Order: sequence, then C-alpha cells, then structure tokens
Amino acid sequence: MRRYDLVIFDFDGTLADSLTWFRTALADVIDRHGLTPLCEERAEALRGMRPKEIMTELGIPAWKLPFIAADVRARAAENVDKIHLFDGIADALQELHAKGTQLALVSSNGETAVREVLGPELSGLFSQFSCGAALFGKASVFRKVMRKARVAPERTLSVGDETRDIEAAREAGCACAAVSWGFATRDALEREGADVLLDATPRIAALAQANAALAQRA
Repeated sequence: MRRYDLVIFDFDGTLADSLTWFRTALADVIDRHGLTPLCEERAEALRGMRPKEIMTELGIPAWKLPFIAADVRARAAENVDKIHLFDGIADALQELHAKGTQLALVSSNGETAVREVLGPELSGLFSQFSCGAALFGKASVFRKVMRKARVAPERTLSVGDETRDIEAAREAGCACAAVSWGFATRDALEREGADVLLDATPRIAALAQANAALAQRA
C-alpha cells in the first residue's frame, strides 16, 4: 500500500539549486533594501537559523518582507538560465508520477520562473502549482492543495529544505521530509524535527511506496 498519495514540493533549494545564484545577488538585495551588510561567514551562519532569527539578523521589519520577496522573485525570473535542478530530481519526479503519486508544487517563487526551470515535460507531471506564496503562509496553501487533490493530510508528504517548510507541514497536519542539500543546514532541520531527513535525491521516489516504518528509516 502506498504511504503517500500526494507529495507537495517546495522549489528553491529542494528541486532547484537557487542558492548558488542567490549568493551572487544577495549583496545587491541587501544594499537596495537597506539591510544589515553580511560577510561570507555571517551569510553562511544564516543557514542554521529559523526565518524570524534571519529577519532579526538582517534587520528586516515585517512590513518590508513582501517587497523583498517580490524583488527576489523578479530577479529569479530574469535569471532562470542560472538556476538548475539538482542532479537526480528529474528521475525522482518521473518515478513518483509513474507510480500514480499526485505531485503539487508550493513556492514563494513565481510560477513562470518555476515552470521554465522545470521545463515543459517535468512541469506536466504536477497537478497543481501554487506559486508566489507568502513566506509564512504555506500551511494554508498546503490545506488548499490537499482539498483540491482530495487527499487527507495523513496521506500527504511535504518535501522542503527550510525549517519553515517543516513548521507549515506540522500546522497543516501532513508529514514532512527535509532535504539536506538546500538552504538550511542538516543540524537545523534535525532540531526542527523533520519526520524524514533525505541526503540523496533517489530517496524522494522511495518514499512514495514506503510504509511508516520505512519512511522513518529513510
């Protein structure tokens, strides 16, 4: 019996290596929005922090967050040629889809950029795209995706790379897998209590058929 009938993916840092590109744009984003400058060591330290701790470290007031997010989305749309899928992601998505698992994507990035990086073939594997999501509003989007897919939370798996993805899944009542190749460090994801920690992309496809015990060992 399949353990998960629906898998909801994050995009940046989970399916696509956006971090490598974003590091080149970070200094300009900081300067444009009047944020606290960062040296390379402090920028790396952000990966071990929760989102609100990152906001404090960068001196971001809550009112400014939507403007910064919109700026980053616009920059990503202009630089899709510099954002690439992680090795093995295409195979994992195709295997999940071939086994009858519904795939959905929830991202704060824009849908145009997401689809362009995925390409038409992989984009066609997803039954739902919910892009432009607020940085702290993923839980409500997860609920809408599950309702539209007609899949219960206990049959749904969220896959992301940040602690806020884990928090959103927990609030929405679904299981959460965290990938160790994205933004947050493995230690940060462990501290947040992800149900499953994934260190290699093939493990994503394996979870679709896993029972609860196998999922815990992944």
